[in-house]
Amino acid sequence: MSENANPESQPNNPLHGIRLDHILQHLVEFYGWKELGERITIRCFTHNPSINSSLKFLRQTPWARERVEGLYLKSLRDAKKGLE
Repeated sequence: MSENANPESQPNNPLHGIRLDHILQHLVEFYGWKELGERITIRCFTHNPSINSSLKFLRQTPWARERVEGLYLKSLRDAKKGLE
């Protein structure tokens, strides 16, 4: 078994085990499509956005997925700050 296949191998990765569709749904609920498209300027967020079209693009475009994952982590930190 390779190290990446072991679920215990990424204890410090906050994205481990979180699906891309969950991340995207959270961002849409947290920011809305308009603000999401302003924060990450990609057509699937700015022109006729949908979860399915965005997932298809993000799965094929590593740089965009990295930006979405980074914004997701930022939104979690911001939400946590709001609760304190």
